[in-house]
Amino acid sequence: MKTNKKINRDLILSGNMLQAILSIAIPVVINSFLQTMYNLTDTYWLGKIGTEQLAAINLVTPVQNIILNFGTGITVAGSVLIAQYIGARDDENAKSMANQIFVCAMIFAFVCAGVCFVSTPSIVRWLGADGVTFGYGTIYLQIVVLDMPLLYTINIYNAIRQAQGDTVRPMLLNFLGIIINMILDPLLMITLDLNITGAALATLLAKVPSAVIALWALTRTSHTVCLNLRHFRFEKEKLLSIFRVGLPTAIGGSTMQLGFLLMSKNVYKYGTQAMAAYGIGNKVNGLITLPSNGIGSAVATIVGQNIGANQYDRAERGYKLSRNISVVFLFVGGLILSRAPISRSIVSIFSDNDAVIGMAADFLSIMAFWCWTNGIHNATSGLFQGTGHTEVTMMIDATRLWVFRFLTLFICETVLNMGVRSVWYSVVVSNGISAALLYVLYRAKIWKKPALKRKK
Repeated sequence: MKTNKKINRDLILSGNMLQAILSIAIPVVINSFLQTMYNLTDTYWLGKIGTEQLAAINLVTPVQNIILNFGTGITVAGSVLIAQYIGARDDENAKSMANQIFVCAMIFAFVCAGVCFVSTPSIVRWLGADGVTFGYGTIYLQIVVLDMPLLYTINIYNAIRQAQGDTVRPMLLNFLGIIINMILDPLLMITLDLNITGAALATLLAKVPSAVIALWALTRTSHTVCLNLRHFRFEKEKLLSIFRVGLPTAIGGSTMQLGFLLMSKNVYKYGTQAMAAYGIGNKVNGLITLPSNGIGSAVATIVGQNIGANQYDRAERGYKLSRNISVVFLFVGGLILSRAPISRSIVSIFSDNDAVIGMAADFLSIMAFWCWTNGIHNATSGLFQGTGHTEVTMMIDATRLWVFRFLTLFICETVLNMGVRSVWYSVVVSNGISAALLYVLYRAKIWKKPALKRKK
């Protein structure tokens, strides 16, 4: 295991850059695909049951994402800080940081799971749901929030392994979860006729084996970076570093998801069919941009280790190559998927309602054509995260939703009277503007300014 870690570190710090990017990004893309399959499997089977169930899950998913994204600030901080310690060849502090991150994440997960379970009915009613949609949304959200301790155990494992340049094992771990989920969904939802309750239980139960394996792997002392909680104590300097890097990520991610929540509420006023179409379009677009997300994660790891080794030029070279690969891939892929016959065929997998298919295909076509801007956004976000400048990504994530998206939505709805298409265009316009701003900030060399102080 130490030999594998050394090979990964040497490849990132001095090996072939393209090989380093692909060796990290490809497993991350597959891993992200497996994660997305949790929701896509639910969407597929719920679409077979009814539009109300599909609308309910799409309405409440942003609430779950707000909570998860706030906690993700802890895991992002862990990945960045551990990567920089590894780049500096300071393995003892990398191990100590892993312990701090794990304890913080578990405290957050257990507290939030309890609070969210109790407040779910009020949240779903605030979203505007009523009747059967309210009932379905409440049941689904109350069950899935209980998986937070399991999910964070898996996420901490992923963060620690990715910081070391190992993204294969997290991929295999999530593959186990998705296989279990794909078996449980039809079994619980259709065979046992548990409806939306079955979808939520399948998502929860599928994470149990993966979380158990992740915890076992994290506590193995044969690993260079492992957990040792027997003599654990909080360390002020490391907690401040987690706070410094993680809080902006948490605020940026949760505020962005809150914006998504309000967008969902805005879409819901056009009816359950529009809500279902919005959810399908977003999920399929998420699959399209998976390579870009994976490359962004690779950038954060590569930049983090090279910054730790004080190799700024190599860090920038990794970012540029990653960005260019991502933009070209998304431009070509988006051009193909934006064709009406292709987009319609894809969305029809998730619904047999003609109105839903028409709106979802229109949404997907527009997003796919402009998805190349995500390549710039994700790679540049990875650059700022890897250097510890998470306040930059926080600012961009917040303004993308709260300024650019809602402003575009207002203009399209009230001035141009574009109806539900106002939502579709608000997404691509806000994504494009935020990508351009991130690129400008990169050119301003902000990422080269020291962001973290590591003490031994």
